[in-house]
Amino acid sequence: MLLGLWALLVLLPLQAADNLNAFPAADAGMVRYVLQLPEQQDEADFRVELVAGQTVEVDPANRYFFAGTIANETIPGWGFVRYMISSLGPMAGTLMAINPGTAKVRRFIALGGETYLIRYNSRVPIVVYAPEGVEVRYRIWRTGPETTAMDRG
Repeated sequence: MLLGLWALLVLLPLQAADNLNAFPAADAGMVRYVLQLPEQQDEADFRVELVAGQTVEVDPANRYFFAGTIANETIPGWGFVRYMISSLGPMAGTLMAINPGTAKVRRFIALGGETYLIRYNSRVPIVVYAPEGVEVRYRIWRTGPETTAMDRG
């Protein structure tokens, strides 16, 4: 039993390191971000949201976002997926009038558009390639056991 526990604790991190060999180093001007998720009881109940953006100075009243997309690509010969952010487009936002003397605040501004959810898989790292200066963050989503019936109509 102790041998089995030792093998689990020692070999799983080595397997994760081996899996990382499938992902090439980042090209010049790019950064490779790696997320190794912890194992969960029922990983089908989880999703990972990828959030890319930058921390910039903006006024505190308006809502901002960057143009851009996260694309996925399967690595030939491995079957693993890597996520690519080719560029962070221009920042856009609402145009609410504010007091000209209002101090700017530093805020993380993310890509606009739909939430980018991917499946939770603790056996393979999540690897994202992004241009220098782009921050990549994540959020874990979890479902609950309860469901609600819909009305007919």
